Parts: sequence; structure tokens; C-alpha cells
Amino acid sequence: MTEHSQQPREPRAPSSSELAAAYQPGEVEQRRYEQWVAAGHFDADAKSDKPPFAIVIPPPNVTGSLHVGHALDHTIQDSLIRRKRMQGFEALWLPGMDHAGIATQNVVERKLAAEGLSRHDLGREMFVERVWQWKAESGGAILGQMRRLGDSVDWSRERFTMDEGLSRAVQTIFKKLYDDDLIYRAERIINWCPRCLTALSDIEVEHSDDEGELVSIRYSDEIVVATTRAETMLGDTAVAVHPDDERYKHLIGTEVELPLTGRRIPIVGDAHVDPAFGTGCVKVTPAHDPNDFEIGQRHNLPSITMMDERAIITVHGPFLGLDRYEARPAVVAALREQGRIVAEKRPYLHAVGHCSRCKTTVEPRLSLQWFVNTGPLAKAAGDAVRDGRTKIEPAELSKRYFAWVDNMHDWCISRQLWWGHRIPVWYGPDGEVVCVGPDDEVPSGDGWRQDEDVLDTWFSSALWPFSTLGWPEQTADLAKFYPTSVLVTGYDILFFWVARMMMFGLYAMKEKDSPSAVPFKTVALHGMVRDQYGKKMSKSFGNVVDPLDWIERFGADATRFTLARGANPGSDVPVSEEWCQGSRNFCNKLWNATRFALINGAHTDGELPTQLSTIDRWILSRLQHTITEVDEYFENYEFAKVCDSLFHFAWDDVCDWYVELAKPVLTGDDAAAAERTRRVLGHVLDQLLRLLHPVIPFVTDELWCALNKAEGDASVMVAAWPAANPALVDDAAEAELETLQRVVTEVRRFRADQGLKPGQRVAAQLDGLAAAGIAAHEPLMRFLARLDVPGDGFTATGTVAVAGGVTVSLDTRGSIDVAAERARLTKDRAAAEKEIAQATAKLGNEGFLAKAPEQVVAKLRERLATAQADVTRIDAALAQLG
Repeated sequence: MTEHSQQPREPRAPSSSELAAAYQPGEVEQRRYEQWVAAGHFDADAKSDKPPFAIVIPPPNVTGSLHVGHALDHTIQDSLIRRKRMQGFEALWLPGMDHAGIATQNVVERKLAAEGLSRHDLGREMFVERVWQWKAESGGAILGQMRRLGDSVDWSRERFTMDEGLSRAVQTIFKKLYDDDLIYRAERIINWCPRCLTALSDIEVEHSDDEGELVSIRYSDEIVVATTRAETMLGDTAVAVHPDDERYKHLIGTEVELPLTGRRIPIVGDAHVDPAFGTGCVKVTPAHDPNDFEIGQRHNLPSITMMDERAIITVHGPFLGLDRYEARPAVVAALREQGRIVAEKRPYLHAVGHCSRCKTTVEPRLSLQWFVNTGPLAKAAGDAVRDGRTKIEPAELSKRYFAWVDNMHDWCISRQLWWGHRIPVWYGPDGEVVCVGPDDEVPSGDGWRQDEDVLDTWFSSALWPFSTLGWPEQTADLAKFYPTSVLVTGYDILFFWVARMMMFGLYAMKEKDSPSAVPFKTVALHGMVRDQYGKKMSKSFGNVVDPLDWIERFGADATRFTLARGANPGSDVPVSEEWCQGSRNFCNKLWNATRFALINGAHTDGELPTQLSTIDRWILSRLQHTITEVDEYFENYEFAKVCDSLFHFAWDDVCDWYVELAKPVLTGDDAAAAERTRRVLGHVLDQLLRLLHPVIPFVTDELWCALNKAEGDASVMVAAWPAANPALVDDAAEAELETLQRVVTEVRRFRADQGLKPGQRVAAQLDGLAAAGIAAHEPLMRFLARLDVPGDGFTATGTVAVAGGVTVSLDTRGSIDVAAERARLTKDRAAAEKEIAQATAKLGNEGFLAKAPEQVVAKLRERLATAQADVTRIDAALAQLG
């Protein structure tokens, strides 16, 4: 008897199953997650002999909730940590939250305002107590949402940037930096938010092109300046020109009267001025512009603060007490009345900075603040990437990193808030300044007071990779898991957070040997989540995705798979609800395939059989290729390719082909062949579920436990990661099955073109099978393509020729309505001809080709080729009809 030559039969109807008839994520996810936590599967052991693999989670704000960016970031991290755990690493994924100084204070102040109170009514101590109370009752909702997504974090190590241990770390490094002259206090121009009433660092300012006006003002017959902010002239203390500008060289050292004020101000020569830009004259307002401040320092100019912290004009005169937006038109009107307005241009588009929290326009403001001297720290952070101690993935984004660290300004770290790490500096009655470490005695006595400001939130989160492991104490966690293995984050906070952690990690841990001083060995950067058309998500566009809504409707696994399947290193991630529905269908496909396997006795007991059919050898060979591919893609952080490889292996090779090819074997008369297939099917599903588990953990664990009859704490998440077995790679079996698939696919395509129903059986004659090496599979091919053996009176009315010399002749008489099918095909041909005509006309238009984007032209050529192929196919089908 030839291989599988028994008469195929349909699989028996299921009598019972360990799995429900349909997959319901809501009935699985919470139960599975609670089992994982209770079993301690997420917990890492610092005393373990296993090699370490550690990720510290980018701490979400205590005020935050799970948005689609978090969902992507967490899916990638969870996929990495779950795989490493299965590979035998001591895997730590450490969770926690950031206290989010400005955002959290704003939340609590809004709640107080609703009660008719302000923080000043409570006082600092009571206000901070209210914030802690809010944090305990309402903060950290995102932690519960992380559970819904399936985050396998070690909850026993959860940290908060203001818990006792991290506060000690903050005070320790501040003192250390202060003593090393890397922290100082000075008057500098900083970014100031008139709404939040605090300084902001450069990275907390979002720039956008806003409409304004450009006004040219005549200061004298020879001096005309242009500005977008006329009100700031009230604080001018000089006019600057280039020292080599022949138009103005004779004026350098003289004075000019500042309009509206009666003050006389000097004209100075400064190389910062571009003589080719505008009139070549620049108004200098040292207290309200960073470049003007530098000019003022070089020429010993006074600095006049002309507005207060709420952006209200403070200089005496008719504009005193006006808001900046009220003062601007008032100043212009007064200048116009004096005939000093030379030109006005509006609207004038120019870059404007906004507070990243409240979107208020930021003011440059001269202020006494605390700064980090970033020069040596930034150099060390750049060197660590240049010499390979830390690798950035994808490598091309290293340029952005270097552009930032190589040109970093000193970092303003003081914030005029009450919620946060208070600056550990005390001032004495006689001008003493004392920086206090965590073990130092706090100065006491009359006249001593602590600095009122708190530290920038990013200061404490810059310590996250080592403070969360117990630094400054030399803990077992620090020894085992530092440096962490990989940081996963969006490219948009490469500057916000990554560079800061690199600086502080290298500085704080430099007592360790150099290679381990870096906070992480790899920085894996992903892009922003966008809609299916590549548009940025925005409430105004109506295209924002709520991952919690998707989890509720489609399940956490479908949400995760949708996000991961679009995640290529450094590239933006397109998603759509339709794709999430497709991911849910994929989970259902796995469920149904595993349920079918269990009903038909598939199992994982014992070794794989040594005597295997070609079909079994083929699927095992395909499995080895898939394991190898997935490993390579994971190591390169190519999550989209991981998902794509697993999707096609699961859906195409396993479900669409192997399961269908296995059906007649499982229900046939050859008991030994059926048992071998049950074991192979069990093995393939077992390995597939392990491979898929990092990305879609819930459904895979439910299925794997059912397949393996798991008991107690057994779970796929602690099962061994698959390893490719080269001995199971079988090129001959793959080639043989590829020929079989080609024949079946071509016959199915012919049937569809002829309008035959999928289940309708048709008599057919198969020729050339022996020469193609697939004669043994004829019963299977007939089973899959719904082809009957020819009987008396067989007449071939259609022929399918397949590469390799195989010909399939079919008798379709009585199976189709020839007239109706001819009408349908004729209509389809006309549509294809119309498409060809339209595409040809556009591609023949030189004007169109010159202007159209390359991708549009490529798409048009693709449409033309498809339409031409359709005409050829339809003509062949019409010819078959006679």
C-alpha cells in the first residue's frame, strides 16, 4: 500500500474536549494571570546560578493610564522577558512608577480648586500629605491595566521614584555631584511656564510653528530692529550689530534712546549677529532671551526683568500690570502712534515653545536655579556608545543620540513645586550653604532653612536602572542584575530619558569595572504608534486607539499581536481595528486547531517516531526553519518579522496544510500511521505554542496546558524555549510537499474561477504525478481539492497545467451554469480592460510621472500588471468554457 493510499474519510465528530467550543479571552485572561502571579513565575532570584537578563520598565507617570504607546512598549518588553525566561535566564522585569512632579501637582491642585482651596491655603506639609493620599487612592491605575495586558513583571520588586530607597539614592547622588562641582546654583536664562509657575528643562518644551506677527521698529534714523514680541523691548538694554558690518561700525560705542521708555542704551558690536539677516540690527533683552543673555554677559549689560512669573508686565509706565498678550498690541499701538513702526507682517509663522504638560507658551526668563554641569557626564555617555559598551538598535538612530549628548546644555534641575524630591541644601543665617547627604546631620538652629525647590522628575528617573536595584547599597540585586540587559523605549524619549540614565549610570557606577558601568547593554528603540494610513494619532483626527477598549473587545493577545506585528526597529507602527480583528481571528484559528488535535488524540507523550511520513517530515522541517528565523529576528529586535514568521507558519503550514493533510490519516484504517501523526501533531503544536507565547501569552498558555495535560503550577511560560534540530531539516520532503501544494492550489484557483462551490466534488484525471514525485499523495490531493476518481463517460471540459509537468483534467459538466459563468467572466474582463486603459494613460503621461511620488507610480505599475494578468487568466477561463 502506498503512503496514505487508504480512502480518505472526513474526521469524526467531536464527542468531548478539554477546551471550550470557542475561545473567550475574558474567561481565560484574568484567571491565567492570577495563576502566574500566585505560582511566582514572574519573580526573579538574585541568588540563582542562571545567567541574568534584566529590563527595568520605563516608569509610567503615577497620573497615567495605559495608552497605545505604553501597550506597544510593554508588549515588546514582555515578549523579550518571557522568551529569556523560557531560555533559562534568571529574568527580571522590574516595574514601578514615576511621581511626575508637575503633572501630579496639577491633578491635586485641580481637586483642591474644586473645593475652593489652593495649595497655599493648606501649606506645604499638608499639601504634600494630600498628594500622598491621592496617590494611595487614585494614583497608579496603570498598574492594574498592565496586568490586563499581561505584563510578567516582578511585582515583589515594584518601586516608586519617591519611595524611601529611591529618595536615599537621589540624595546620595545629589551630594556626590555637588561635592564634585557637577551641580551648581546660578542665575541663567531658563524655560519658564507661567501656568505651572516652574522652570522647565529643554526637553520639557515642545516647539510648534505658530502664527504671530513680525514688527519692524525704528529706534533711530539708522537703527531698525525686527521682533515677534514687541512687548519685550521694554527690557532692552542694548542694540547689537556685527563688529564688521560697514553700515553700523561707526555707531558701535554710541547710544540710542529706547522708544517709549526714555532710557538710553548702548550699541555694541557682537559676532553673534548675522549681518545678512533682516536689517543686521538686533535688540538685546538679556533677562528674556538666551542668546541676548550671552551677549549681555560678554558686554556687561544690565538685565532688566520686565515681566513676573505669571508673564505680567512689571516695568513702570502705561503697560504696568498688563498680561504679555495684552501688552504686545498695546506696545505696537503706542509705537505706531509715534511713527516708529516701519513694517508689519502678519500672520508670521515662527517656532514657539510650549510647556509639554499644560501647553502654555513658555517664557525665557532669567532666574536663580540649580544646574547639572553636563559636559563631562555627556562626554562619558557619548563615549560608551561610540566604543560599543552600549549598543543602540537600530544603529542609524545613534546619530540622533550623538547630536544630543555632544551638544548638551547644562541641565536646569530645580523646579518651583512642592511635590517631588526637595533639594537637600540648607542655607544658614550668615550665608552658609550646606549640601546634606542621606547620612549627614541636617543643620539646625535659628536662621537655617532648606531650599524651597524640588528636583526635576527626570533627575530621579535618571537613576532608575540602579536605584531600583538598591543603590547606593551594594545589594544582591545590584550585583546580579546591573548592568541591565536592554532598555526598550520609543525614539521620542531618546533625549528625555536615555541620555540622562547613561550619564548618571556611568557616573554613579564608575567604581565598578568600566564595561559594567553602563546602565544597559542595548537600547532598543521603537517608533510611534500611528493609524493604518500612517497619520499621527490625535483626538482631533478621531483616530486615537484605546488599548483597553481593544483588550475588552478582542482580547489582550489580539491587541498585543497587532502592535508587535507592526513593530520594526526605529520605525513607526501602523495599527487599525480591522487588523486587531484579524489578530483575534488568528487566536481563534490556534484555538480551533488545538481543539481539533485534542479531539483526535494528539499528544506530547514520548519521543518522536523515527519512521515518519513525508508529510510529517515536511512539517517538522518547516518547524526547524521557523525556530531558526524567530530566534534571529528576536535577537535583532525585529518583532514584526517574529510575528510574520509565526503567523504564516501557524496559519499556512500548520492549520491550512498540515491539519488538513492529517485529517484522512487520523481517521483512516492505518492505526500506526494515525498514532505517528498524533504524536507529530502534538509536538508541532507544543513547539508552536511555546514560540508564540512571548507575544500572545494567554491563549498559548491555555492551549499548551490542555495539550500537555498540565497540572499544578505547570505553564508554557516556564517551559523550555524550542531549539532548532538540524537533523529534522528535510529539503526533499519540503520540495515534495511544495509540488503537492502547487497542484492543489492551482486546482482550487481553477475551481474558484469556474464558480464551483468549495464543497462541490468534481471528477478529475491527474497526469504526470509520478514524474513529479508525488504519485503517493494522489488520494490526499483528491481529498484537499474535492476531486473524484473519473468514471464512465468522463469528459474533460477544463485542464489545469501545473509547473513540473502535472496536468489535471476536470469534467465540470453539470457543475456550473455556463451562460452565467461566461457573463460573469466577461464582466470581469471588461473591468480589467478599463483598469489597463486608465493605468496605461497615466503611465504614459510625462507630466504625471514627473510630479507623482515614486510610491504612487510603483503602485500604479503594480495595478497595471495585476489587471493584465487578470485578462490572461479570464481569457483562459473563457476558452475552457468553449
